[in-house]
Amino acid sequence: MPSSSLEDELFPSTPGKFKIERNHGMMNRQVYRCFASTSTMFLWALFLIALTASYLSFQSFVDSGSRYLSASWGGIQWEKQVRTSAQIHRQGGMSVLVTGSACFVGSHVSLALKRRGDGVVGLDNFNDYYDPSLKKARKTLLSSHGVFIVEGDINDAKLLAKLFDVVAFTHVMHLAAQAGVRYAMENPHSYVHSNIAGLVTLLEACKMANPQPSIVWASSSSVYGLNEKVPFSESDQTDQPASLYAATKKAGEEITHTYNHIYGLSITGLRFFTVYGPWGRPDMAYFSFTRNILQGKPITVYRGKNHVDLARDFTYIDDIVKGCVGSLDTSGKSTGSGGKKRGSAPYRIFNLGNTSPVTVPTLVSILERHLKVKAKRNIVDMPGNGDVPFTHANISLARRELGYKPTTDLQTGLKKFVKWYLSYYGYGKPVN
Repeated sequence: MPSSSLEDELFPSTPGKFKIERNHGMMNRQVYRCFASTSTMFLWALFLIALTASYLSFQSFVDSGSRYLSASWGGIQWEKQVRTSAQIHRQGGMSVLVTGSACFVGSHVSLALKRRGDGVVGLDNFNDYYDPSLKKARKTLLSSHGVFIVEGDINDAKLLAKLFDVVAFTHVMHLAAQAGVRYAMENPHSYVHSNIAGLVTLLEACKMANPQPSIVWASSSSVYGLNEKVPFSESDQTDQPASLYAATKKAGEEITHTYNHIYGLSITGLRFFTVYGPWGRPDMAYFSFTRNILQGKPITVYRGKNHVDLARDFTYIDDIVKGCVGSLDTSGKSTGSGGKKRGSAPYRIFNLGNTSPVTVPTLVSILERHLKVKAKRNIVDMPGNGDVPFTHANISLARRELGYKPTTDLQTGLKKFVKWYLSYYGYGKPVN
C-alpha cells in the first residue's frame, strides 16, 4: 500500500471521515510523526509571529518618534513660546491669533499689535506660492519683536484646537488665504482648500472655543467683480465674480454670515483694495514691475476695452493696518459658548481703500522716477484671466464706524516701497 503524504493524513479526502489503518502500530508511528512535525511547525509559526510583532512594534516606535521629532508644533517648550507671545502688555489689551502672519498684510498687522502691547501669536504654512524666503525674513523680523509664529495650516483642526486650548484668544485676525487672481486658472483647488475649506475649519474652532473670539478677516474688493457702478459700496450687489479667487471670497462672506447667525460669532469682513508697500507680495504688479525695470527686462502693461487704461484704488499698507486694527478694536463680542448661540452678535463688512484710483501707466511712471530707470513697456490688451478694468472704493462706512482715514498717496507710498526694495535686495541706490 503506497504511503500517504502528510497532507493526506491531516486533511482527509472525504470530508468528515478519517482513514482507518488496520495496522495500528504503523498508524501510531505515523500519528506520532505527524504530531511531532505539527508541533515543530507550530513552534516555528509562533516564533515568526513574535518576530513580526516585534518588528512592527519597533517600526511603529520609530515612526512615532520620527513624527514627534519632525512635528512643528506641540510639547512643553512650544506651549511656553505660544503663551509668552500671547501675553498682553497693556491695560485693556487683546490676545490675537493672526493667521497668515508671515504674509504681507499679516506681518504688518502682527507688528502693529505687538508694538502697542497686545498679545500676538502667528500661524502660517509658509507655502511656495511665491518665494518662501521672503516669508521667512518676515518671520525673523516678527521674532525680533517677540511674535512667535506657529508653522502649520488652517485646515489642521487638531492644531487649531490645541492653540485655543493653550491660549484663550480674545480675537482672531484671519489673513491666511490663497491670493492672486490669475493663479486661480493654474491651480484652482488651492483656492478652495485655503479660502473655503480653511475658513470653515477655522470658524469651527472659533465656534467651539470658550470664550469665543471675535473674528476679523480679509475678504477682497474682487467680490465687486463686473460691477460698473463706481465707487464700489458695501451695499452693492456682488453676485458677478470675474475670477475664482473672487468667487471664493464671496463664498467666504456667505459662510461667515452663516456662522454669525447660527453660532453667535462676532465677524467683520474687510474688502481690501490693491494693497502695496514694503515687504509686499512679489506677484503684485508694482513689485514685479520694479524687479523687471531694474533688471532691464520689459514689463507687460494691460489695457482694457477701447484701449482704456486699467485703474486701481492702490492702498498703502499702513492705511490698511489702521483699518484692520480699528476693526479689531470695535469688533464687539461673540455671544456663543461651546458651539451654542446665546444672543445676536455683530456682523460687519467694510471697504478699505484709498478712494483715489490711479491708472497703471501712471504707476509705472512713478516707479521710473523713483528708480531713475526707464521702463521697457509692452502694451497689450487685457486677456480674459479674471482681472477687472478698474476698482474704486467708497470708504464712508469705514470712516464713520472705524475712524478709517487713509493718508498715503501713491507717490509717497511707492517711494517708501522702492526704498525698502533697494535695501532688501542689496541695490543700495538712494531714493530722493
